[in-house]
Amino acid sequence: MNRRQARENVFYLVFETEFQKEEINSAELFQSAQELGVIEYDEFTERVFFGVMSELENLDRKIEENTKGWKLERISKVSLAIMRICVYEMLCCEDVPFNISINEAVELAKKFDYDKAPSFINGVVNKIAENEGLKK
Repeated sequence: MNRRQARENVFYLVFETEFQKEEINSAELFQSAQELGVIEYDEFTERVFFGVMSELENLDRKIEENTKGWKLERISKVSLAIMRICVYEMLCCEDVPFNISINEAVELAKKFDYDKAPSFINGVVNKIAENEGLKK
């Protein structure tokens, strides 16, 4: 499995958590998705999904700080899931260059989100990258 497919797996899982606000059990969700054939096991998928879930509060804070006048509740669940993955990768996955994370986020948005989402996501995650000193 390549990283693009792994990111789609992570997207499915992170997106699903939005519909399980009551007591999200990440491990059960991950295992259940595999058993049902929704995702295929991959180490990168596991690392990024559990990383996103453990850093969710921090990721959401960074996203909200970098969206002018947008509260998280106003952002589509698809866009939010994509940005959470991207921001986690940029800040926590040293083996993934930040520009690759951004590009992959835009590609996920083109595939799963509405027409204007790719440019919105690109703007937000680029601003986060800049504010975090990733762009030199």
